[in-house]
Amino acid sequence: MHVKKGDKVMVITGKDKGKQGTVLEAYPKNDRVLVEGVNEVKKHSKPSQENPQGGILTQEAAIHVSNVMPIDPKTGEPTRVGYKVEGDKKVRIAKKSGEALDK
Repeated sequence: MHVKKGDKVMVITGKDKGKQGTVLEAYPKNDRVLVEGVNEVKKHSKPSQENPQGGILTQEAAIHVSNVMPIDPKTGEPTRVGYKVEGDKKVRIAKKSGEALDK
């Protein structure tokens, strides 16, 4: 996958196009990611021990990884991802600026 947990990403298509957020979780088997503040859905919950009131909760749902692009650390724009081997490590780089995406 071209994004990892903790990456700053921008949504490039869909109802939340243009929104930015941080990847909270990545699900590589399903090719999906959970992005903070993006694709929010309403969930109806019955009263329980943790939530005695019950009601309608708002939470993020996973979106397909092809709908997000990492944000270039130098320019702040969405960019494609390239890979470079430095020493014995494979590092992700931003195609626009050549800046490393991995810290």
